[in-house]
Amino acid sequence: MTGRDWAEEALGLLFRRVVETAGQVGARFPLYADPADGRWTSTGRGSWTGGFWAGLLWLRARHTGLDAHRSAAADVTARLAPWAGADTATRGLIVWYGTALAAGDEAADALRDHAAKSALAAWDATLGLVPWGAALGGPRLRARADGVPGLVPLLVSAGTEGQAAAAAHLHRHLELCLPRPGERRPRPAWRWDEASGWSAESEPAPGWTRGEAWLLLAVADAFVHARNPSSRTDRLTEVAELLLERGEFLTGPLVPPADADHPDGPLDTSAAAIAAVALLKLALVPGAGWVPACVARAEAVLHRLAQAHLTRPGGPRPSGMLLDGCYDAPHGTAVRHELVWGDFFLALGLTALLGRVDLRRV
Repeated sequence: MTGRDWAEEALGLLFRRVVETAGQVGARFPLYADPADGRWTSTGRGSWTGGFWAGLLWLRARHTGLDAHRSAAADVTARLAPWAGADTATRGLIVWYGTALAAGDEAADALRDHAAKSALAAWDATLGLVPWGAALGGPRLRARADGVPGLVPLLVSAGTEGQAAAAAHLHRHLELCLPRPGERRPRPAWRWDEASGWSAESEPAPGWTRGEAWLLLAVADAFVHARNPSSRTDRLTEVAELLLERGEFLTGPLVPPADADHPDGPLDTSAAAIAAVALLKLALVPGAGWVPACVARAEAVLHRLAQAHLTRPGGPRPSGMLLDGCYDAPHGTAVRHELVWGDFFLALGLTALLGRVDLRRV
């Protein structure tokens, strides 16, 4: 293959897999698939991952231009409606990524607007953020690294108040999650108590590489979606440089282990795919010194995922499966599987690499 033919091939395989996935899950949402036979574990309402299935369908519709594919994407997106007002910061992951690629779809635009206003209404001035929420279980007043990406651009879309809330939400999470002096890794999860304030939770623990990728993506979102750049841009630059260095996004393994403190454990291709998209977004920052390195590294990561972890035709499994994703290493859940968000971010990264999507709009 020459040039980026490998990217074209990989994208084609991913969209062929979409056909297989849709046939399996029907009106449900795919979550993770068994690496042996490609059978999906699915959810009825989509959980925090439903938007990635909708987003993947919108990417396919953009790729093919077929009305039937747009209709299929719109149908799945409509089923995300209950999450727009749900008490969870992951409505950023669910609704933003489920609608941002739906150009010209009025229903998707209305759903995103509803979610943005609901997220803004959930803003807690005392905590300085939108709480993690209770919709997925557990204590409501928490802050997690995966409660920032998607929610930053979603809040920004809610107007001036939303832009201020988005900046504060991001920076409060950075204050909590970034390593303290003497620490190497971010602490991705925190809980608020009225008496004692913020305290770090034991799970996910420092070393969770997908959490670090989520943080990098959130910072990249802040750069590309900011409507009113301010003095905080300097702080964002510092944070981006810190994360790039500490997370070894430019120098470490192209596909990291799920837990950086256990390098011999399972890999997480979904963390790699998220990081690749974050790097491509950071490469859009005008005048940033990291631009050439981010572009080169993102392409190298995407190439590795496409060539070493994506199943091909003729094997015992369906083609187009991005294997070696790790859902939950500490509990041994789906540790070498295909993950729907891994598929989505690989497809998004490849589409952006080929110049077919503007990451400033996603």
